[in-house]
Amino acid sequence: MPLTSDVAERARRIRMILMDVDGVLTDGRIILQAEQDEAKGFDSRDGVGIRLAQKAGLLTGVITGRLSIATTRRAHELGMQEFHQRVFMKMDVYRAILETRRLTDERICFLGDDLVDIPIMKRVGLAAAPRDARPEAIRVAHFVSSHEGGRGAVRDVIDFILKVQGSYKNVTAAYL
Repeated sequence: MPLTSDVAERARRIRMILMDVDGVLTDGRIILQAEQDEAKGFDSRDGVGIRLAQKAGLLTGVITGRLSIATTRRAHELGMQEFHQRVFMKMDVYRAILETRRLTDERICFLGDDLVDIPIMKRVGLAAAPRDARPEAIRVAHFVSSHEGGRGAVRDVIDFILKVQGSYKNVTAAYL
């Protein structure tokens, strides 16, 4: 559900989709198992969406504060081009990505759900949040998904971007 009147125009300019992990790619729960092991649940539909975005030529990546073997595995399975863990100052990594990729803020979509994501959300061309994000994150989002984090919110945002950019039919044609 778009929040700003210019959300479609913002989505047309996107070339890279970055996201937080806990509360965005997952439902935010962290299940601690052995000493250094943890379990996370990732929605397979979000994974398909990330692959569709890549097929459409969009770059993808994560910036997260936690170090997690499960997140490492998932990001590698999905072939994400940017992968940054144990990042407490996300803005520093974000700026480095812009410089390395030669992109501007308006070309970035960032999906966040909590206070630590807001500084980036305020800068990007398209800020998005799951429907169960913190109210502070929802207030700065241009697009709020009708889905919760870890339950299809990423896919929802990606489908919207691909449809607005006119590439959705092309990247899904083999399946429909």
